Amino acid sequence: MSEARNKAIAAGTATAALNNLTTAQKNEALALMADALVANRDDIIAGNVIDIERGRAGGTSESLLDRLRLDDKRIEAIAQGLREVIALPDPVGETIAAFERPNGLRIEQLRVPIGVVGIIYEARPNVTVDAAGLCLKTGNAVVLRGGSAALESNKRIVAALRGSLRQSAVPEDALQLVEDASRASANEMLKLNGLLDVIIPRGGAALIRNVVENATVPVIETGAGICHTYVDATADYDMAEAIALNAKIQRPSVCNSMETLLIHADFAGKHLERLADSFRRASVELRADAAARARVSWAIEATDEDYATEYNDFILNVRVVGDLDEALAHIARFGTKHSECIVTEDQANADRFLQEVDAAAVYHNASTRFTDGFEFGFGAEIGISTQKLHARGPMGLPALTSTKYRIRGNGQTRG
Repeated sequence: MSEARNKAIAAGTATAALNNLTTAQKNEALALMADALVANRDDIIAGNVIDIERGRAGGTSESLLDRLRLDDKRIEAIAQGLREVIALPDPVGETIAAFERPNGLRIEQLRVPIGVVGIIYEARPNVTVDAAGLCLKTGNAVVLRGGSAALESNKRIVAALRGSLRQSAVPEDALQLVEDASRASANEMLKLNGLLDVIIPRGGAALIRNVVENATVPVIETGAGICHTYVDATADYDMAEAIALNAKIQRPSVCNSMETLLIHADFAGKHLERLADSFRRASVELRADAAARARVSWAIEATDEDYATEYNDFILNVRVVGDLDEALAHIARFGTKHSECIVTEDQANADRFLQEVDAAAVYHNASTRFTDGFEFGFGAEIGISTQKLHARGPMGLPALTSTKYRIRGNGQTRG
């Protein structure tokens, strides 16, 4: 029997015990997990160095290596994320609705764990911790399958977390890591109906597309992030520059970073050269349409393929548009329903943008980099859902629950 199947079975055996745990018991386990990360950080960082060196030798870009890199500060931040999850309300057992029927039946709708959650992801070792913490807090077992780029980091992280669970009421088998990083192991997980209740992919467009197109297990789609910032005619320059730079360069390797900057022609006529120089000083390559290149001679020509690309790098598309309608049309064509921003002092345009743009997160005068479970106050996130069923946007604790109805009667039968 394969590793993926064995570990899914082992995770399933832990669900009965998880369902009977109190919030206090789950929180105690999370606290132990956070302490274990900090206590084992030297070992985890040593494993991460192995992954980084292997990636660099294989030609991985520095921006993608940044997604993989761990240090003392990042490990403490990841541990802090677990501690923040402890402080959040436990949704399991929450009564969503309660009512009584004319025949005397008393009906309650409650939040319950999903069961066994499979996570398939790439070079983000923080996902290992975030997924484990959120799943266990909500009474779910979790089967993690990270990419080969972070394998050594993930193995050491999970070893530390599972070791801490031995001191808690949470079964150690509720947390599983599939160490076979081949594509075959991921594809096998997609077909583990009856063992996995849902699969959540986190990664690039190719990974997500493979999961969505080939899984028979239900999927919560977390989409690629082709995010836009539209700078309207009335935008304040200093604000627009600060937001656009932050959205692109603060951490370009993540899904909520900006890939295309749309600029109203009036704003471009006054400020585009200055704004482009700011990006050049930040070592950002600009790919631009003809109207933008007329003002920024060093930019290269942008194509439709560029507009449809999630770079995760210091590359930015720039397009000059005539009005809000043209910006909205561009976003509708090339966006991935992740995060979109308008920078404007025109409240009517802002309201229209917020209303009409079809995305999980829509911003007025703020960077798209805030689309994040930690920034939204969720402690961490299991992913950013770009679909419309069950969950959308940063997925915190409630998104990892389902519901069931509990019905109490006194002998009623249906006529």
